[in-house]
Amino acid sequence: MISEPELDGNWAGASPAELAGPPARPGGREARGRAPWLWALGGALLASAVWAGVLVVQERDAAAGPPLAYRHSEQLCGEVPLKAVGAAMGGLGVGMPSHGEGPALDWSHCFSIGGKEGSPLTYDAQVMVELHKKTDPEAEFGAGPDLNVNLRSASVVPEQVPGLGERAVFSGQEAGPRLQVLDGGAVFTIRIMWWSGQDGKEPDVDETALKAAMVEDMRVLMDRLRRK
Repeated sequence: MISEPELDGNWAGASPAELAGPPARPGGREARGRAPWLWALGGALLASAVWAGVLVVQERDAAAGPPLAYRHSEQLCGEVPLKAVGAAMGGLGVGMPSHGEGPALDWSHCFSIGGKEGSPLTYDAQVMVELHKKTDPEAEFGAGPDLNVNLRSASVVPEQVPGLGERAVFSGQEAGPRLQVLDGGAVFTIRIMWWSGQDGKEPDVDETALKAAMVEDMRVLMDRLRRK
């Protein structure tokens, strides 16, 4: 007898479509679809290119530093006459300016002394503007302790000031309020201190009116230095 051919196990379980193989194209060529891994590879390459572009932009922005909304001034005393503070204090003398410039920080400072004629009270006013060119100062703003250099009085509890820059706070010491404002990559500081030439006499100072004058002069300073 003629025996039937042996059946391979894989062949026996195959479907008719699998046995037939890929369909033939006209002219005898087999039809071939685009391999799925080519699409996956192309998507991965595109995603890598996009991510590389994002990193380049981020590195470029980091190197350029935060955008500064304010300009540097070498003569800060001429920019901020502290008219409101001077009126509350009874007048201010001629300011003494100083400044410095560096790769990461530009700063300018003004110091002046004043007081009412015939009054035993003496004031000093200091103004500082810091322009941070490499890192945003927001993370450290208001985090440091108050430097009580003279140890004359205790530091006060910080008080937030709404509606002034990105953030604003009154801190400092008793008989020495300090107003600091963070805005547009810059930190502005106005500090007033006073003392009496008569031992044992408590200075008569309207601190509420003085703080209001500091806020008013701060607004004038920020507007004066803002880039137009």
